[in-house]
Amino acid sequence: MTTKELLYVEDALGHAQFFMTKCNETVNQIKDPDLKLCVQQVCDKNKQIFQSLYGLL
Repeated sequence: MTTKELLYVEDALGHAQFFMTKCNETVNQIKDPDLKLCVQQVCDKNKQIFQSLYGLL
């Protein structure tokens, strides 16, 4: 992996981690069960993406 590619992956990991934090904060604030489930599914998908990116390192 080139230095540029590594920097891209690191940047993407940072964005994914930030999104996971905000997503989890949002899930904890939502009262509507259907909406909460929807946002939780988005969080879970983002976690999979984070793990895939992390696996590149």
